[in-house]
This record gives sequence, C-alpha cells and structure tokens, in this order.
Amino acid sequence: MNEIPIWLLLSSISILLVLSAFFSSAETGMMALNKYRLKHLIKQNNRSAKRADKLLQRPDRLLGVILIGNNFVNILAAALTTILCLELFGNSGVFIGSIILTIIILIFAEVTPKTFAAKNAETIALPASAILKILQKVLYPLIWIVNFFSNSLLSLLNVNKNDSNEDITTDELKSVLENSGDLIPKRYQDMLISILDLDVILIDEIMTPRNEIVGIDLDDSFEQLMEKVSENSKEIIPIYEQNLDNLKGIIDLNGIKSFLIDERESFDSFMEFVDGVYVALENTSLSNQLFNFQKDNKTSAVVVDEYGNVKGLVSINDILEEIVGELSSDQASDKIDFQEQKDGSFLIDGSVSIREINKKLSWDLPLEGPVTLNGLILEKIETIPESNISINLNNYVIETVLIKDNMIKFAKILKISSKETENGSD
Repeated sequence: MNEIPIWLLLSSISILLVLSAFFSSAETGMMALNKYRLKHLIKQNNRSAKRADKLLQRPDRLLGVILIGNNFVNILAAALTTILCLELFGNSGVFIGSIILTIIILIFAEVTPKTFAAKNAETIALPASAILKILQKVLYPLIWIVNFFSNSLLSLLNVNKNDSNEDITTDELKSVLENSGDLIPKRYQDMLISILDLDVILIDEIMTPRNEIVGIDLDDSFEQLMEKVSENSKEIIPIYEQNLDNLKGIIDLNGIKSFLIDERESFDSFMEFVDGVYVALENTSLSNQLFNFQKDNKTSAVVVDEYGNVKGLVSINDILEEIVGELSSDQASDKIDFQEQKDGSFLIDGSVSIREINKKLSWDLPLEGPVTLNGLILEKIETIPESNISINLNNYVIETVLIKDNMIKFAKILKISSKETENGSD
C-alpha cells in the first residue's frame, strides 16, 4: 500500500480546518443575529435575510446541519493528522498529533472565528445561510435522524421544541432604548421611555394638588369672581359652593374667553359658560386617562378619590409634559421648584412629586408611598414638625427650610455617596 504524500495530507487538513472555521462562525453568526434588525431587512425585501430567517425558524435543523458538518470535518482532520504524525514521529505521533490539532482547532477553527462572528453576525450569517440551506437539503435524511432522537430526548425531559417567546417586555424595551447609543438621540430615548412609563404613573403623581387649586365659590362677590377669572392661568377653574367637594361645575379657558368678550358682565351671564364636571379617579394611569380624554373629547379633569372628594386637577398638558418635558408657560416663570445651592444640595418645593425630582436630578428617592416631597418627609418623621429638622433617608440628607400651614413648603436635599453613608454610620 502506497503512503499518502505529506503535502496532500497537509493540504487536506488545512482545507478541513477552513471548513471547521466556517461551520463554527456560521453557528455563532446565525444565533447572534439581531432578530429585530433581521425583520427590518426582510421588510426591505432582502433575500439573504429571508433565507436566514427561514433557517432560524427551525433551530433544531439548523444546528443539526452545522454540527454534523463541523463534527465530520473535525473528525476527518483528526484522522488525517494522526496518519501524518505517525509517518513523521512514529507511534508517539498519535499523542503529539492530538495536542497539536487540539491547539490549532481551538485557535483557528473555534475561538477566533466564533469571536469574529459574534461581533459581525450579519456579515457572516447572511452569506453563510446560502451554503447552509444547500447542505440542509443534501444532508436532510441524516439531519432528520439526528433531530428525531434529539427531539425525542427533549420530549422525555418535558421540553417543547416549539416553545420560543420572541415577545419583548416593557422593561426589556426600555433597556433596548437606554442602550441604543447614538442610534437614537437622547431626547428621543427619554420621550419613548416616558411613553412606556405612562402605564405605571398615576394621575395623583402629576396633578395640581388641592391646596394649589384656585376655584370660584358661588358665595363670592362678582368682583372677586372677575379677579379670579382675569388672573387665572389654569386649564380649568372649578365652580363650587362653600368648599371644593361641593362642585357645581367647571369653566375652561374657552369659556373664560367667551365670558370676557361677552357684553353682559353679570353672574348669570358667567354661569352660562360653566360646563358640567368631568371627573378622573386619582389611581388612574396616565395612559388610561389620555385615552379617556381622547374618547370623551376633553382636555382637563377634576381628580377625585374613592369617596368623591376633590384631590386636584389634571390636564392633557400635564400628561404631555411627562413625555416631552416641561412646557413653557407664564405660570412656571414665577415658581421655582428646584434651586441648586453652593454646597451641591438642592432647595426643592415641598409640593413637587418624588417622580419629578428623580427624573430631573437622576436620583432614586423611594416611589412607593407618598407622592410629594412633603408627604415623603412627613411619612418618615410621622409627625408635623414644629421647627426645622434634618433627617437621613437612604443616601440623602433632607433638611426642612420652611414649614407653614402644617406643610413643608421647602426642603434642602443633599445626595451623599454610599461610602460617606457607611463612614457616617461607623
């Protein structure tokens, strides 16, 4: 029997290593494909993307053809390497060949091609899908046998091979947006994330609270009524008798405008422009309330609790501000909610919501429980302080600055690092 030429053995082993590298990179590339990017390419009628997507629909068959091909070329390469090393080194060549081939396969046919494919999945997978499709047809009988035993084993383990949940959750979508880098401008990222948050933010977190509502008491004089109407900057003014819980109607900006240009300046004329009360529950999510505004053709509502007591006012602009940020208005110009101090702390209005503080300052004050800063401090100390106090809350030092009418009007907050907190506790 004639010996196989060494050059032929070396050439054959080199070709097999190239094929092994192909199968390794194809496996990693196909599995690392961005499914949403793939769907986008399919919409653009990309034939390679369609072919890759069809292969990925049956991952058992795809992995079958890749692993059959990869194992075949690796085993054949090992056999030829053994023959080569026996001719070169004698009986000890088997051990030497195993070590050399293992190192070569790991570096040139496994780690390197898979690493490259992981970073360039689309570049590798789309062209490779054409070859894999052909091999899948050629090797179909063998693939069927392998998949039969593999799927039977999975069934015994109570694993359904068709179980694949490609749906993306809200939190996962947020993570995608947050890690999109320069693909999506930061302002658009913030807006899209805010839209996703509309389902978890409740009306009472963004509404104008009861203590800030400027309403019109039916017992007021006509002069007082005109003064409140002329100075109003809210979307609506509640009309009540004696107290806000006894609502008689509301008047919006259009009604106020119509009344002011009406020649009849009287209380009866004013009441002609008053509408019925449109109510929203305090625990309604912003997404639901936005839908309600659209369905009922309204732009603002009186917020009530489960007992029907008035809690505040909410408008469609309040919801839009949660999405796009604060809208410029005349009323915002004379009210300072946040004021940075020289020591790095912030002077904050007690009526500002915790969610707004976290959003503007990138803080993580607790959202469970009270909605406003005033409520958060009062819950912590469990009493209404008679004088200014200072408390520690997680990584924040909160110092009251102004207490009035049983409310904390202003407080100064300084965020400290975790290391400073630990040193302080020591």
